[in-house]
Amino acid sequence: MARTTRDDIWPVVHAEREALVRDLEPVAREKWATPSLCEGWDVHDAVAHLVDDARTTRLGFVRHLVAARFDFDRCNAAGIARERHDDPALTLAALRAVLARTTSAPAPLPTRLVEAFVHGEDIRRPLAIRRNYPTSHVATALRHQVGTSVKLGGGRERAEGLRLVADDADLVLGGGPEVRGPVASLLLAVSGRPLRPDELNGPGAATLIGR
Repeated sequence: MARTTRDDIWPVVHAEREALVRDLEPVAREKWATPSLCEGWDVHDAVAHLVDDARTTRLGFVRHLVAARFDFDRCNAAGIARERHDDPALTLAALRAVLARTTSAPAPLPTRLVEAFVHGEDIRRPLAIRRNYPTSHVATALRHQVGTSVKLGGGRERAEGLRLVADDADLVLGGGPEVRGPVASLLLAVSGRPLRPDELNGPGAATLIGR
């Protein structure tokens, strides 16, 4: 497999940010309080997190993490508080303003795809908004999650002992009872997100969803 580069990833991230802005422009203000798929966050929180994520630099991340006493959840909560406006339209404008940024926390490049796709669905699914994501890039994000510990934001332990088969991408990962479905659904599952009952099938599907 060819090494993924900045030139592969950032154009996709920028396109996903732009698509999310377009999708959210017609959403009524009261809908921004809808719980997202990310436990404890509503849609507005998730969008504010994406703004904070886009603004983050390597040095800034270290500074904020130290301020949060090395607690990632506290660090994320502080970032949301910084970027969440009382008026969702202003938070959306902030996301629009960072569409083309290429700064990030000191993390592997594929995490930028994970953030874009997983949080994109955290926001869209509760609002009944559908998007067809670029499957080859979702596959890159899934490979990263399967190879990264849950403690570091990945999903390795959730996928352990299972054979993941994407039915819309050239991707098979792992071994064991098979779990088959769209690559985006597999990504959400290994990232700990709830799925619709019919999204995944195979003898290992219940195990993965239950994790």
